[in-house]
Amino acid sequence: MLLFADAQYTSPYAMSVFVALTEKRIPFELKTIDLDAGANREGDYATRSLTQRVPTLVDGDFALSESSAITEYLEELRPDPALYPADLKTRARARQVQAWIRSDLLPIRQERSTNVVFYAPTDAPLSAAAQQAAGKLFKAADALLAHGGDHLFGSWTIADVDLAVMLNRLVLNGDDVPAALRAYATRQWERESVQGWVTLQRPPL
Repeated sequence: MLLFADAQYTSPYAMSVFVALTEKRIPFELKTIDLDAGANREGDYATRSLTQRVPTLVDGDFALSESSAITEYLEELRPDPALYPADLKTRARARQVQAWIRSDLLPIRQERSTNVVFYAPTDAPLSAAAQQAAGKLFKAADALLAHGGDHLFGSWTIADVDLAVMLNRLVLNGDDVPAALRAYATRQWERESVQGWVTLQRPPL
């Protein structure tokens, strides 16, 4: 398989697919697309990706973009080891977490881009809107982790990666995050497949 990611390896969505492939022990080649140069909107990549975004996974003559679609494809292609919970309702909750992280909390994503995660923190304070979004994030994460376990749904799932990235936009920037959620994000970051992405060699910005 071939996985296309952004040239700086800062896309949390490319990271999610990278971790999924690693957890599934599926051999893959990692290539980059220069988004700043608009390479995602040109030529063969634009045609294959369909949505002209990263990540895009190429599996033989089949290409698929949008990270949650890719991780669900990988789960059905190779069910073991699992990326999602086996129980129907719990699996739906994991997908809800993924969809929510991708579609909400925009002030956090704007003011704490993943550059603060993979390059360097910023000293800019959070706006009132971002603080409100952070409060919403903390409330939902607290509810999901009220059971006191190490992961969202008992065993590790790909949704743990997505939530940890969102939390670490704040944690790794030095913003105030409740201790239990900080500890959760740190545990997720230490997972071997996650560290495989974190430790990639990145070009200077």
